[in-house]
Parts: sequence; C-alpha cells; structure tokens
Amino acid sequence: MPILLLLATFVTTLFAGSFLAGGNPFVRPADLLLGLMFNVPLLSILGIHELGHYAAARHHRVDVTPPFFLPAPSFIGTFGAFIRIRSPIPHRNALFDVGISGPLAGAVVAIPVLMIGLSLSAVRPEMAQGGTTLGESLAFQAVARLVLGPVTKGFDVVLHPMAFAGWIGLFVTMLNLIPAGQLDGGHIAYALLGDRYAEVARLVPYALLLMGMAWVGWFVWAALLFFLGTRHPRTVSDELPLSAGRKILGGVAVLLFLLCFSLNPFPIGRG
Repeated sequence: MPILLLLATFVTTLFAGSFLAGGNPFVRPADLLLGLMFNVPLLSILGIHELGHYAAARHHRVDVTPPFFLPAPSFIGTFGAFIRIRSPIPHRNALFDVGISGPLAGAVVAIPVLMIGLSLSAVRPEMAQGGTTLGESLAFQAVARLVLGPVTKGFDVVLHPMAFAGWIGLFVTMLNLIPAGQLDGGHIAYALLGDRYAEVARLVPYALLLMGMAWVGWFVWAALLFFLGTRHPRTVSDELPLSAGRKILGGVAVLLFLLCFSLNPFPIGRG
C-alpha cells in the first residue's frame, strides 16, 4: 500500500507540477515532463520529513509504518504524507526525537531546494505578474535576499516550480510544528512540558481562530483540533525527565516554527 500510494502521488503531483510550469498535459502529453521540476523536489521534502520520523522511531524500537503518501486533486497534487505509530512510546526522550526529527529533516531539504528554485526564478515588474500571491516567512525572506539580493520596489519574484516546492516545504514544516494534538509540535510540546502540556495545548485552537481573521485556513485547522482534540497520550515511563540537550533542541524547534511562520500564507492579491 505505501508503494502504491507513493506511485499515485507521484502521478498527481506530476500533473500538478506540469500545470504550475505553464503546461497542459491533457492537450500536450509531453508537458508532463515539466512537472518533474516540481514533484521530485516536493516529494523529496515530504519523504525525507517522514523518513526522519521513521528513523527516530526505529532507533527507539517503536513499531512504525513506512510513510503513506496521500494523492489529492489539489493544486499541488497531494495532501502530504504520514506514518502510523503502532506501539507505545517508551519515554519522553523518545517522543521528542520522533517529533522533532521530521521537521528538522524536511527543513534541511526544503532550504536547498528553495535556494536552487529561487536561482531559477524570474524578477518581473508587478504589472507583468500573474498567478497566486504567497506570504513570505522570515526564512523565505532571508533565503530570497541571499539568492536574489534586494528586489526593487515595483517588481515581484515569479517563483520557479522548484522554488514553490521549497516554499511549500517551509509551510508544511510550520503547520506540523503547531503545538497540539498528534502534530509534530504536539509531540515536542508534550515531551517538553509533560503534565503542563494540556494547559498550553487547549489554548491553541482559540489562537488559530483569532489567526483566522488573517487567513481562512486557520479556521479549518482550529476546527480540526476542536474535533480531534488537543490531548496527548502519556508515554510508558512518563516520569523519566527530558535530557538537557533535548530541551535546547526544543528551543530550536520553536525558532524553526517562527522562521517558517506566515500569518497569511495565501493573501488575496494580483492574478
């Protein structure tokens, strides 16, 4: 099943990438090749993210499935990927490792992909620009300035499909680090806070509701957390303390969330 889902997601993201690159594979089948500039880097980011979780889980002898990719009729061709944990987590150190390994691994791939994609992107006058306007996280702004330098006022960056894949990688990293429920951020927050986790996590859906005033997608995430709940199961040996090094890495996770954060990732703009 994981292999079949990966193949299906490869096809759906290939079609999506072709359209993003300006092709139309239904009219010109050869245009499918254009989709490789998008789907290969995107699936690499998502795959390495999930393999980070998988490797950490296996290191701690936690029973876990291979990654399941989700094909979708969306504009990027997928709803992402996930792994299933099929045995209890032994302690909070293991939980922390499983939670943080995915976002760190995914970001390590997403940033080089974004850098290469930006080097292939075009800077054009705003009036010549079409398509979708994207929000810019601090990480995106820093990488764009490093690769492209300052962009003159009145000009916009028209993202190459590879750069868009890198942008999505940072966006997915941020979403996964939301500190609630079964998200990566929920695992990390529980490992850091222990019994105090519930006090923080129950506030997250309400914060997302307020953020929904900027982007309607936050309403969807708030609804999901209200429906699925923000609680997190205890580990087997929950009394074992988190190591000092992992507490420092927890700060790195918070910083990564802030750097990838965009309050309004899909603002209504030109095009």
